This record gives sequence, structure tokens and C-alpha cells, in this order.
Amino acid sequence: MGARSDIHTPTMSTPPRIPIAGYGLGLRPAHYEEIAATPPAIDWFEILTENYLVPGGRPLQWLDAIRRDYPVVMHGVSLSIGGTDPLDREYLSEVAALARRVEPLWISDHLCWTGTQGRNLHDLLPLPFTEAALDHVVRRVTQVQDTLGRRILLENVSSYVSFAGGDCTEWEFLAELAQRADCLILLDVNNVHVSAFNHGFDARTYIDAMPADRVQQIHLAGHSHCGHWIVDTHDAPVAEPVWDLYRYTAERLGPVATMIERDDDIPPLADLVTELDRARRIVTSILDPEAAAAAAAA
Repeated sequence: MGARSDIHTPTMSTPPRIPIAGYGLGLRPAHYEEIAATPPAIDWFEILTENYLVPGGRPLQWLDAIRRDYPVVMHGVSLSIGGTDPLDREYLSEVAALARRVEPLWISDHLCWTGTQGRNLHDLLPLPFTEAALDHVVRRVTQVQDTLGRRILLENVSSYVSFAGGDCTEWEFLAELAQRADCLILLDVNNVHVSAFNHGFDARTYIDAMPADRVQQIHLAGHSHCGHWIVDTHDAPVAEPVWDLYRYTAERLGPVATMIERDDDIPPLADLVTELDRARRIVTSILDPEAAAAAAAA
């Protein structure tokens, strides 16, 4: 899929990938008090954008307090970048206002559509991987980035069904979108594993297609294996096959900002920090295997 000359590419003042790595966790209300009492040894928090699009209240008070000690990134679920309804300008205005308040390292959402004809279906639905859909999403990403004045990250979603008659694979679509729209990628390694199992493709082929200079962040999460399919549930520790795929990803892309998502059956914060440390050790073992071996032996 070659680049097209009729697609407007916004001019930004920064290189494609922000040179920031480190390890973070999703900020969840269940952990507010733990964070205040015993600040965890992590590098940043990811906030769910929609949870803080309010004029006041306790969530914003907690966020302001935590933001004094930690950088944050914003992660949304309502952009519907692949939808056919007009972009929600009021929503974008609220996102921009929150960004001014917390000064996030970056802002992300999902490569999906979430509703039609003004009705929110409350799900992250897959796109048809066609040239027409790609042109449509590129135009909408350009509008969003022009409105926010920054690049956004788009995340690959887990899927369970797919459209027939596509012009390319999902990984080709995502890589081409990042190039044409000059946006960045939030690579969810768990979602790659889930979709690969559900649709019967090679997860490593997906990772191999990712442009290293566009992948700004990685998500890791747990899922539910139901025998003939996997459901992305975020209610369990990261599964071993996902850790294996994360190692392969780190070998392929180098250090990338990585976080663990947990949205249900949430454990104590210390348990998630311990799990996140495994991601640190994996990357360290790739970058400096002698130091990693010495640390393991100590």
C-alpha cells in the first residue's frame, strides 16, 4: 500500500517517536489511597480520559495530587476514530482542556469505531481494512491532531469477528495509517495475541510489521481463554504467551514505554508493581544480559 499524495500530513515540531521509555500502571480509583500512602516505584500512570472529564469532584482532586508526583498519559475510549458520525467536537474540547490541566506525556485512543447514528454501543469495534476506510481514518486523525495540537497514539483492539473483502491485513493498515496520518502507535501486545488466536494469524508477523519509530507505548494485560477463542478481559495477570510475545516485541522494537492494564478483580497495587517489574527484567535481559544474570544470581 503506497503512500498517497492527496492526504494532508500535519507538520509537527517533534520527531515521530518521543524518546521516553519507562514503566507505568493504569491509575484506578481502588489504588488512590495506596498511592498516597506508599508511592509505588513506577515511572508514570495512565489515566482513563473519560473518568476525569468532569468540572470537579474527588477524582480530579486525586488526579491533581498524584500528578504532582508522577507524569501521566491520557487514554480514551470514546474518540471513535473509525466511525462515520462526525467527530464529537465537544468531547475533543473536553479532552484538550484536561490535557492543559495535567500536561500528559501523550494522548491515546483506539483504532476502532464505537457507535453509529449518535448511539454509543459501548464496545471497541473493528474496522474493515480497506483503502476507503484508511483514507477516512487518516482524514479524521488529521482533524483530531490539528485540534489537539499534538500527535495522538492509536491502539490496536482485540477482535472476534472481521469484515470480508479487505485490501490488507490489520498490521499493514495500522502501519500505513501511522505513516500517512503522521500519528503514533500504542501497541497492545495482549490484543495482538488475542486477535492472532481468534483469527488464526501469526502474532509475530504482526509485531514484525510495526514501524519501530512510531510505537510510543505498549500495553500488557490479562485475558480469559475460553477454549476456541480468547476474550480480552483485563481481569487477570498477564498470561505466559503474552510475556513471550512481549520479549519478542522488545527484541524487535527496543525499549518502549510499557504498562499493565487491570480493570477488574483488581489486586493490591504492590502486586501490579511486582508484575510490572517482570517487564523491566525482560527488557534489561535483552539490553544487558550480563547485568541481568548478575541481578538474578544475587
